[in-house]
Amino acid sequence: MFFRKSSRETPEKKAGLFERMKKALGATRENLVSRIESVLGSVPAIDEGALDELEGTLLAADLGVGVTDRVMTAVRAAHKQGEIASPDAARGVIRGQLLEILSVSGPDGVVGEAGIEVWMVVGVNGTGKTTTVGKLASRLAGEGRKVLVCAADTFRPAAIEQLAVWAERSGTELIRSRTGGDPSAVLHDALSAAGARGADLVLVDTAGRLHTKSNLMQELDKMRRVAGRKIPGAPHEVLLVVDATTGQNGLAQAREFTRATGVTGLIVTKLDGTAKGGILFGICQELGIPVRFIGIGEGLEDLLEFSPESFVDSLFQ
Repeated sequence: MFFRKSSRETPEKKAGLFERMKKALGATRENLVSRIESVLGSVPAIDEGALDELEGTLLAADLGVGVTDRVMTAVRAAHKQGEIASPDAARGVIRGQLLEILSVSGPDGVVGEAGIEVWMVVGVNGTGKTTTVGKLASRLAGEGRKVLVCAADTFRPAAIEQLAVWAERSGTELIRSRTGGDPSAVLHDALSAAGARGADLVLVDTAGRLHTKSNLMQELDKMRRVAGRKIPGAPHEVLLVVDATTGQNGLAQAREFTRATGVTGLIVTKLDGTAKGGILFGICQELGIPVRFIGIGEGLEDLLEFSPESFVDSLFQ
């Protein structure tokens, strides 16, 4: 797998991150798990009436039809086999299914001979994409990667200036062009510079675009082709930034971006300000795309590597 998990976190740091994530997901937990608990806590035993009520609860919690069908199929099968006689048993099946949905793995492969990974970051306007690129650059540089940032959002001068600030803070190099320049040309220059300067990871910020605009999506496809010609196998990651507050619309975005750009992973932002964090389950279930990072706040330390176990635990504890 191209994406490398960090092993730098101590048990104490992991515990602190878990508590922060648990706090940030409070609204999602209230919308999802508290509803489940209200159903399971009101019945002494699980019967068909309780199962029907539970199904309605999952649908109302913004999980979507696909996830609800999968979870309830597993719960009903276990109930039919006599494995669910108590609310605790039902809770365990639900929790296990949600964890399994989030545990989808990404693509396997080998980085090209140049030893350079290329990560394209895509998404619609307003998701926090450029800020996320800056946070990623700082985080990965701090973990010992030699990062070069490509400012390929040439339509928005503020995006380039924003990345310049992040690059200066993190000590990473920035390749930029004039406003209105050809994004693919900037990417070509950045990949040439990466080889010359010994970078091992190129982060590419792309222009925010509506997933319904075919001409802009075609431009992303052109950038993919440019990257692949310059570095075999590139881009090694196409990371879609999704704003969790958009709920089910985030799933529609993921469908279109995956179709146009071959999304390999998700970065879900603004989870601290919404009750719609259940959208992660819908995207992973339908598209088989793993979550790579989640944003739980504005600070650099609030961009966390995603752990399915920690996410589900933070909802149910």
